[in-house]
Amino acid sequence: MNYFKVLLIVFFSTFLVSSCKQHQEARKPISHSSGSFMKQSIARNKKMIAKEEDQIEAVIKSDPKKQYIASKKGYWYYYETRNLTDSLNPKKGDIAFFDYEIKDLSGNIIYSQEELEPQTYKVDKQEIMMGLRDGIKLMRKKEKVHFLFTSHMGYGYHGDNNKIGTNQPLFCTVTLNDFMPESEYNKQMQPATIAKATVTPAIKSKAIIKDTLTN
Repeated sequence: MNYFKVLLIVFFSTFLVSSCKQHQEARKPISHSSGSFMKQSIARNKKMIAKEEDQIEAVIKSDPKKQYIASKKGYWYYYETRNLTDSLNPKKGDIAFFDYEIKDLSGNIIYSQEELEPQTYKVDKQEIMMGLRDGIKLMRKKEKVHFLFTSHMGYGYHGDNNKIGTNQPLFCTVTLNDFMPESEYNKQMQPATIAKATVTPAIKSKAIIKDTLTN
């Protein structure tokens, strides 16, 4: 288990301990020390992550033709479409345009690409699934990549309070359509903003603006 995974396990265990302490304040002191509880929590998280990694390993072995790469951050991925011409990757502050789909490890669709819609994402400056946050920075324009994420790289203990359950590993397919510096994006958006401002509607109505800079 690499250093990044250990940090994640300690983080989640600390979060659990903090939550339990707040809940126990009005009660009598618990019989075991917080230190032993922390050790138990870390052990449980290690066991859970190991189980999820076994599930992911089974998925990888079931299709040996796909050349999965193990990332330094604790997830796996393979290229369906690769761009060997360009050398640039999205960096912090860039605006990335991508499509993606989320499945469970059995291949059942949780969220289709149509449901999730095209995404406009400010790299490293918006909340997004931890795995995607890192994975997108590995990609080049027009690449299509399949990612296997353990739950701590996805939506963790709470899931997404909708279709993604507690501690659920995920299979995500991402297509990076384009990316550019924020300054260039703002320049491209400026003419459209000016054009809208010069149009006077015949009938006043409430405008519905959809923010594509979503999680």
